[in-house]
Amino acid sequence: MIMNVVPPVLIGLLYAVVTSLIREPHRRRFNAVMVAGAGAAYLSGGGLGGWEFAFTAAVTYCAYRGLESWTFIGIGWLLHTAWDVLHHLKGNPIIPFAHDSSLGCAICDPVIALWCLRGGPSLADLIRSRRGPLNRSPGGAA
Repeated sequence: MIMNVVPPVLIGLLYAVVTSLIREPHRRRFNAVMVAGAGAAYLSGGGLGGWEFAFTAAVTYCAYRGLESWTFIGIGWLLHTAWDVLHHLKGNPIIPFAHDSSLGCAICDPVIALWCLRGGPSLADLIRSRRGPLNRSPGGAA
C-alpha cells in the first residue's frame, strides 16, 4: 500500500520543485498548458465514452482561465484527480499496460493542485528564505 502512495506524492512534489525554477508569469502559464494536456490525456482511451469530450472541455476552460489564475489551474488538477479515480474504478487506466497508473495519478495530482491553489510559489525561494544567509553566526553577528 505505501509503495502505491509514496512515489506519486514524491512525483507531485518533484513537479512543484522543478517548475518552481520557472520565473513568473511564465510559471503560471506553463502550468496552465500542463493541466490542459492532462485534461486530454484520456481522450485516446475513451473509457468513459462521450463524457471524455465534456471533461476535456471543462479542463480546457480551467486551463484557459489558468493563464491568469493559479486557482483555476488548481481546480483543473482537482478535476483531473476525480477523472483519474473514475478511470481507476472502471478499470480503464491512463497507461493501458499499468493497471494502477490512474490511481497513482489520482494521488499525485492533488499534491500539484495544492501547490497551485497556494499560488504556485517558488519552492526554491521558500527554502532559501527559511535557511537564511549561510554565514549567520549563532549570536546574530556576521
